[in-house]
Amino acid sequence: MKNQHEVIAKLEQFGVKPSLQRIAIMDYLMNNLVHPTVDTVFSSLSASIPTLSKTTVYSTLKLLAQQGAVLELNIDDKNVRYDANISRHAHFRCKFCGSVHDLPLASLDAVAVETAGKFVITESQLYCKGYCDSCKDKAESVARSA
Repeated sequence: MKNQHEVIAKLEQFGVKPSLQRIAIMDYLMNNLVHPTVDTVFSSLSASIPTLSKTTVYSTLKLLAQQGAVLELNIDDKNVRYDANISRHAHFRCKFCGSVHDLPLASLDAVAVETAGKFVITESQLYCKGYCDSCKDKAESVARSA
């Protein structure tokens, strides 16, 4: 679990002025690596912060993404998700339950070497979709009965 000092330091590292709401949202992201949506963050925090609005959650997550403190993932067709793990990695989304998981990424260095002088890569995202271990049997069963 990250403590409040670590959360504040992370915000300040990315030039985000700490406030009660920003600290709570960043703390949630750092301690719940579930790639949440705006709705998930709001639902999780609104009971403990009654003054929190969905608009505040949305604008805070956008700010954190713009400042580079979190990743904004467009892996879900319906919702943007957020990830406090900003290291290079890929993502996997289960097409059955919708869960999103981190995948280790060996390297994008080969792409950088291959394109040197042609492009300046500032961002990369790799998404894989399929069925997680918990859902693969259920998905096969549904496919057979269809």
